[in-house]
Amino acid sequence: MPDIFDEIEEDLRADRARRMAKRWGGLALGVVLLALAGAGGVQAWRWQQARDAATVANTFLTLHRNAEAQGADLPAVANGFAALSRESPAGYRTLARLRAAALKAETGDRDAALALWDQVAQDNEADRLYRDLASLLYVGHALDSGDPAQLASRIAPLTESGNAWQAPARELSALVAIRRGDNAAARQQLQALAADTAATPGLRERAQRLAAGLGS
Repeated sequence: MPDIFDEIEEDLRADRARRMAKRWGGLALGVVLLALAGAGGVQAWRWQQARDAATVANTFLTLHRNAEAQGADLPAVANGFAALSRESPAGYRTLARLRAAALKAETGDRDAALALWDQVAQDNEADRLYRDLASLLYVGHALDSGDPAQLASRIAPLTESGNAWQAPARELSALVAIRRGDNAAARQQLQALAADTAATPGLRERAQRLAAGLGS
């Protein structure tokens, strides 16, 4: 008798297993397939990202070589860098904008260069070093036409201790002060820069000459 009951219990368990498999098996299979598809999708996305980055890098290097070639069409190359910046990830977007701005400034398109430097300076995804460099270049190229008060506000944070561009920023800050008619403040800044051993010899010498030209 116990053997019969055991066999019946075994049959019942097998029957329940079949019914559960029929009910839930499709769902379990779907979950497995979904997980596999998700993993495959992540891998495909990473592959696509790597391929896109490689494409951007190759385009950047090609444009750079074109810019360095003798007789290069610099305005066209500048436009190429500007176009690349609009479809690149953050790192290459910043570098492409800076390169485009430099070329546009070199070829006389200052307004376009200023716009690109401003984009870099305002881009929170860009590294702080490049954002500050963009602000420095913006002020340097807008010195004779920009609003002195706005230029002073833009350059002031770069003159703080520890900033990578502190020395050239201090020189520009003095030049902005001259634009504002504050020769006394400019002379004071230039004299301090001329005495700063952390600044390059060329920058210190230039600051000394400028300070002397402002009189006492």
